[in-house]
Amino acid sequence: MSIASVNVGISRLGQIQVRAHDVERAATFYQEVLGLKLLFKAPPGLAFFDCGGVRLMIDRPEKPEFDHPSSILYFAVPDIQAAHAQLKQSGVRFEDEPHMIARMPDHDLWMTFFRDSEDNLMALMSEVAR
Repeated sequence: MSIASVNVGISRLGQIQVRAHDVERAATFYQEVLGLKLLFKAPPGLAFFDCGGVRLMIDRPEKPEFDHPSSILYFAVPDIQAAHAQLKQSGVRFEDEPHMIARMPDHDLWMTFFRDSEDNLMALMSEVAR
């Protein structure tokens, strides 16, 4: 059996875990600053959000090897300049200004990077039509 012939039916990303030392602080950031919909909180110290059909789980690291910044999450927004301005006004720490990453055939890809309340690197991305 070759690896190419295996199909387990994966069709989408279902959940992403982001580590937080202070889950309540992180939950407030994701809900009130980023505006994600809180699905539920569960003891001990878990918070779950809906991010366009992908569940985002905020959790304290269970073991030392899990205590590191998360992978970069790229949040798609329709207007990166407006989103950047609104989040910056809310006190979000940005690493840079919105900038074009690539010119595509029918749009330009823009990004800007920021830190969440737990110092994880995150990004906003926008496909801007020409």
